Amino acid sequence: MSRSDRMSTPPVDDPRWGPLIDAAREALGRSYSPYSNYPVGAAGRTEDGRIVVGANIENASYGVTLCAECSMVSDLFRTGGGRLTDFVCLNGAEDIIMPCGRCRQLLNEHCAPEMRILTPEGPRTMDEVLPQAFGPHDVGGFDVRPT
Repeated sequence: MSRSDRMSTPPVDDPRWGPLIDAAREALGRSYSPYSNYPVGAAGRTEDGRIVVGANIENASYGVTLCAECSMVSDLFRTGGGRLTDFVCLNGAEDIIMPCGRCRQLLNEHCAPEMRILTPEGPRTMDEVLPQAFGPHDVGGFDVRPT
């Protein structure tokens, strides 16, 4: 996919993405990515309207590197918890990128039923980016997500 084929601006008809893209862009500046030189910034909106952010934090022991989504979920709980309704992730070129599989699973645990993820192809639901997801209901028959 060429850079020109990627969505690098929010959908014109839906202004809710602009503040999230701006927040993810700001989070990019907080990335610690000296090994891959691939900074990532993430931003999500909660049901109560807060915007939470995160950046990837690498480590010389690659296995303990944290994706931007992980630090964003930490910010979610640091600022009061809740569920995410919208999410976007940008790379250092400010292209909209997809969360990796691990991060999709993480987002699934902390999303509102109506959460939308801005992808390079436009907004998608959690079910579209992680179909037939394994979740809290699979490990105890109940939903343990915070309310």
